[in-house]
Amino acid sequence: MHSERETSKLGVIERYREYLPVNESTPIVSLGEGTTPLVFCPRLSERVGRAVFVKNEGVNPTGSFKDRGMTVAVSKSMERKAKALICASTGNTSASAAAYAARAGISCAVVLPVGKIATGKLLQAFVCGAKIVALEGNFDDALRIVRELGEQRDLAVVNSINPDRIAGQKTAAFEIIDDMGDAPDFHLLPVGNAGNITAYWAGYREYHARERSTKLPAMIGFQAAGAAPIFYNRIVEKPETMASAIRIGNPASWKQARAAITESHGAIDVVSDEELLAAQAWLAQHEGIFVEPASAAPVAGLFKCCDSKEAAYSFHKIPEESQIVCTVTGHGLKDPDVITTQMKELKSVPATVNDVRRAVGL
Repeated sequence: MHSERETSKLGVIERYREYLPVNESTPIVSLGEGTTPLVFCPRLSERVGRAVFVKNEGVNPTGSFKDRGMTVAVSKSMERKAKALICASTGNTSASAAAYAARAGISCAVVLPVGKIATGKLLQAFVCGAKIVALEGNFDDALRIVRELGEQRDLAVVNSINPDRIAGQKTAAFEIIDDMGDAPDFHLLPVGNAGNITAYWAGYREYHARERSTKLPAMIGFQAAGAAPIFYNRIVEKPETMASAIRIGNPASWKQARAAITESHGAIDVVSDEELLAAQAWLAQHEGIFVEPASAAPVAGLFKCCDSKEAAYSFHKIPEESQIVCTVTGHGLKDPDVITTQMKELKSVPATVNDVRRAVGL
């Protein structure tokens, strides 16, 4: 048995092995993912009048939640003697797949929609040695092609259509219950390809079935208004949003996400790009948590629930004594492009106390 301190240093497979599809012959490929902070946010809680915690997945090894599923998917791929990994990606999956492939010592190919990937994520895939293919199409085109290529026996697809990815990602729900002592009342998160909301719900249900929690949360997902196929219940042929991580028009886990929302008595809603950017800035400036634009979706959605009568899940359904968890899925440095354009050019001042005092307004 591992001590609590030792367990906190382990990757998700070693920490939650009994809940995952691994065995003694599975070669474990890990970068020490998981055990991410569940941060109580006092100012956010004060603003909305409910206790709000942020599950900060941006501190995983490659800066996003994808690492939880990738450790399981790559470990199982190695067990099955795969010679290479392949994935379609809006960015975070490619970064994670490339890093774990490098860790495993096998090659990796990533298929990306040209001109639609945040610089930080593209650099991660490149520096880890992945073969990058820029596709003249969107993410849905990339995933369609990757599915076909994945029919080759020695090539492992590590998108969330791979059930091992979902199995790894459900460990985030386990951690929340372990940290809080029970499940929250409501769980809010971004929805792009919809694998994460599917995985969290699977994790909550499994812990509940094993009597590790006494309740199940309502799952509330938020899509970008220009890329909201689940909300509008139709495929979006040309999804558009500056939140590249959720710019998806035909989610692979659409059916499973809809089931999670229905079974949990939750909801799906949309937020605008303007609301995403406002929430991103607010969270950084008031709680010190810097997330990529897509990750701000649950915070933007929380504000919408609180402030708007048009919200799909307005606050009259959320009692004041409720505990709310918002998952932020990726670090802000993964997708800094929009903020970079907002920064004013820095002007230098002479190296004197008086000049610095004037510059900072003291």
